[in-house]
Amino acid sequence: MKVAVFSSKSYDQEFLSKSNESHRHEFTFLETRLNRQTVPLAQGHKAVCCFVNDELNAEVLQKLSDYGCEMIALRCAGFNNLDLVRLKELGLTAARVPAYSPYSVAEHALGLILTLNRCIHRAYNRVRELNFSLVGLTGFDLQGATVGVVGTGKIGQVMVRNLSGLGCHVLAYDPHPSPNCQATYVELPELLAKSRVVSLHCPLTPQTHHLINDQALRRMRPDALLINTSRGGLVDTVAVVEALKQERLGGLAIDVYEEEEELFFEDQSGHVLQDDVFARLLTFPNVLVTGHQAFLTQEALSNIADITMENLTAFERGEPSGREL
Repeated sequence: MKVAVFSSKSYDQEFLSKSNESHRHEFTFLETRLNRQTVPLAQGHKAVCCFVNDELNAEVLQKLSDYGCEMIALRCAGFNNLDLVRLKELGLTAARVPAYSPYSVAEHALGLILTLNRCIHRAYNRVRELNFSLVGLTGFDLQGATVGVVGTGKIGQVMVRNLSGLGCHVLAYDPHPSPNCQATYVELPELLAKSRVVSLHCPLTPQTHHLINDQALRRMRPDALLINTSRGGLVDTVAVVEALKQERLGGLAIDVYEEEEELFFEDQSGHVLQDDVFARLLTFPNVLVTGHQAFLTQEALSNIADITMENLTAFERGEPSGREL
């Protein structure tokens, strides 16, 4: 089956090609994102393979249908970029990768906490300039600290175990608590008020959009650290900037950003940054940003490729994969 693979980087091509050896689909690798301008590149393909920042709105889906594309293989767990209503109306099939490696994201989130708390990023830059001063690098012990985990799906549960292993007192919030999660479930306002660290691990839905807004930030401790490795839209970035300016938030570490589509996954070093909100974020010494790399481990990439191939092959054979939306 001919498949147009959008937003494909070298690592995507490597792992998808390896996994495809036993499936034998015909790939067209495209580094560009899928959107209204680039959708014509899908012509002649029965399927498209997409990632988190590809646009799958009603207009793009209509074009895909017009071009004869019948299947959308999402190589990610989230599908907030996909218009499900229009998908069904057009009779298209979409399948995702619901779980690939919860450890990769949870471990990255833990790394962000440790780095932000102990100012490792600032110390690294200082030492490179032969500045060995320790002033301004003081952190706190995670042992005994209260940490809040928002969302206890597969990733959230791994995060709870990681934090528990460090001796943290873990609070959790989820509308659907898991009986397997070894955390103390509380309501979100209580979690925000009591936690020294708040780590987000929930999907982006209309209900969770800007879950962390000005009101939520005012409930948090002024020395609290906010961590987001889920979806950028969970956090109202403008409200966070104001909280940081007013010293109502101890620090921020994010791997995702609500307007990341025009920024992440590309080398922007030769361009002037046009996003004023993001530019303001980068001015704070207590802000740490990584470019949506929490998923980026060998194990996760291998699992994503294998599951994506299974989804494509199941569709080609007219069989359900069990991961359709």
